[in-house]
Amino acid sequence: MDPVIIVGAGPVGLTLALALARQDVPSVLLDEGPGKDEQRLARTVVLREDTAALLTRLTGTPLDEAGLRWTGWRSMRRKQVTREVRFAEDVSGGAPGGVSGRGPAGAPGEAPGRVSARTADAAASGRAGTGAGRTAAGADAGDTHVAPLHIAQHVLTDALRAAVSGERLVKVAVESRLDGIEQEASGVTAHTRGPKGTWWRGSYLVGCDGPRSTVRKLQDIRFPGRTAVERHAVAALRTELPRPGEALLHRSPPWRTTGPSGGEVTARPLADGVWRLDWLLPPGKDLVTPELLVTRIRETLAGWSGGSTPPYELLDTGVHTVHHRLARRWRAGRVFLAGDAAHLLGALGTQGLDEGLRDADNLAWKLALAWHHGPHEALLDSYQTERRAIVAARLRAADQALPVLRGGGGLRSYVRGPGRGHDALLEGGHLGRGPLGAPGTYAESPLTPPHAESETTVDTRPGAAVTDVRVTAEDGSFVRLRDRFGRGALLVVLIAPGTGVWERKHWVSAGIMPRLAAAVTALPGPAELLVAEGYPGAAAHTVLLIRPDGHLVTALSGVRPAELYAAAEATLGRRATPETEEEAGTG
Repeated sequence: MDPVIIVGAGPVGLTLALALARQDVPSVLLDEGPGKDEQRLARTVVLREDTAALLTRLTGTPLDEAGLRWTGWRSMRRKQVTREVRFAEDVSGGAPGGVSGRGPAGAPGEAPGRVSARTADAAASGRAGTGAGRTAAGADAGDTHVAPLHIAQHVLTDALRAAVSGERLVKVAVESRLDGIEQEASGVTAHTRGPKGTWWRGSYLVGCDGPRSTVRKLQDIRFPGRTAVERHAVAALRTELPRPGEALLHRSPPWRTTGPSGGEVTARPLADGVWRLDWLLPPGKDLVTPELLVTRIRETLAGWSGGSTPPYELLDTGVHTVHHRLARRWRAGRVFLAGDAAHLLGALGTQGLDEGLRDADNLAWKLALAWHHGPHEALLDSYQTERRAIVAARLRAADQALPVLRGGGGLRSYVRGPGRGHDALLEGGHLGRGPLGAPGTYAESPLTPPHAESETTVDTRPGAAVTDVRVTAEDGSFVRLRDRFGRGALLVVLIAPGTGVWERKHWVSAGIMPRLAAAVTALPGPAELLVAEGYPGAAAHTVLLIRPDGHLVTALSGVRPAELYAAAEATLGRRATPETEEEAGTG
């Protein structure tokens, strides 16, 4: 079987190559550059909990040491109303501790696990503001949240390249620019030009080659959308701010009165005392001169530091332009699109790289199954259906919110529920919550199995990413559930309280375990049986079926071999037949 050809060696292409290699699928990575990135501290990425965990798993590198997780998040409005989220310091376990709130003058917060929003007057009189007791995204105060990870893009890419260099199943061809693709029933052929120009033969081809994707153009796929939805002046500098390690969103600060969006500034900390500051620019194409940027830096630092500009070292600058575009098709036969080649987004705090990494995670296990076991067209088609729907919903949410957020109008007719305030919606985009930021679910996926009689509910909805819990593997070791993702196998998790205190040999042959083990062995694809003492919202003897990318397929009450088999069939893009049901032990 020929390798998968991946065009583009940015974070998404490198991630896809590593994800395929973890599932024993070889790939050729076509890199039109020299194989290394320019070091730019003004070019950074923000990774949510799920994408940071994916990259850590693939690279074997603790990315928290290379980047920085915010210890808190403040959102300030014109009248200096402050909403603050305090994140737990220890986020490695996936379940942060409490959060606390402070008023703008450092007033004590309320009970742990709550976030308070106070005006200066309310704080002085001891009365909570309208947002008291809510999280930054307007969710219930008891919700937990792991701080996003902020990291320079070249540091992230270097970590991915280092992992790829040690992977025998990945071949990297530098200075290889794609200029031709030919498809037939048995595979795809790509031609590259440059010093090492040649023909490459592959089983599939994935375009991860960015906004100006050659793959997309060669396949004549339209890329409609909007240009320059937002523009930001960017500066990376080393300085000391009053709240070290805390990110800040300041909307219309008092030192700038040029309009509703003229002064919005975001500050995100990096390692080693470095900060990235972004200023939202007014509409138009006015040049950002060095003098203008220095003025903004000085007035912003002075505003945050009480009147005088603290010493700072300017390290890098740039202008970040946000476009919103969505490719009409993400699949053309054996050719796929992922990342910026398929979509562009980023207004209101949304992070395009997050979605690109989720593209790679979604596509990798489907290509791996097709590579090892023959193509299942419904399974391959589901990549476009699932991922495009989520990105389209994110773009719609941003496009609906932009006019009212930037124009100063109310949101009640646009966004329902407690998260409809301006600050709450913007914070959701930056923190990974709400319609702008929360990871999407595959609830409407064509891979969703039919309803089963024994189907039960847990705290995770079908199609959503599962909660990371400790599980017992088949060899008796204790591991994190998240560590078993991305291996090309369906995961079957039995919830069995008490198993964590006994050695596996004492319960592996008792009760319902033998019957469940037999049912897992009979599933139509690779599967792994795991046991957990508990799972949020799950009763004892609940059986969870989880996709290789960590999304819940279904939860069943007890061991139901036929229903488990039917759910697995649907997940793999197949339909159950009377013959397969008999094979599962129900004939």
